[in-house]
Amino acid sequence: MTTIEKVLVRMTHYPQLSHRATDDSITVDAASPTGFTVLLHAKNGKFTVGFDGWHEHFDSESDALDCFAMGLAGKCRLKVCRRGTIEYRWTLEYPSIDGWLEDSTTGLLFFPFWRRCEVIYRQNPVINPSGYPGGH
Repeated sequence: MTTIEKVLVRMTHYPQLSHRATDDSITVDAASPTGFTVLLHAKNGKFTVGFDGWHEHFDSESDALDCFAMGLAGKCRLKVCRRGTIEYRWTLEYPSIDGWLEDSTTGLLFFPFWRRCEVIYRQNPVINPSGYPGGH
């Protein structure tokens, strides 16, 4: 069974989540207006997980599935920076005892730097990931 097929089987447990799939990727739409889109691309033993503009590459299927499930399950949030209407930086954050900790950032090289910076936070609603690949 391919990685995407594994995810599609688990997605049947979450009919409230709108998604689209191809042979090598699946995109799950934001579950709320304040959430973010979650993407998994799997091809030739390489994996990419994306949350809106943020993304991370993985060599391990299990690590990619864990990250994918984390985004769907509301166990992380995105710190999004924009100038005007242009989003240009996305930072993955996760909760800790001391508050939210930054993990990694993806950003654009070109953006309207002369406009005022606005920071918004996006987080998907919490779902139970126990039936999900990578979910605990």
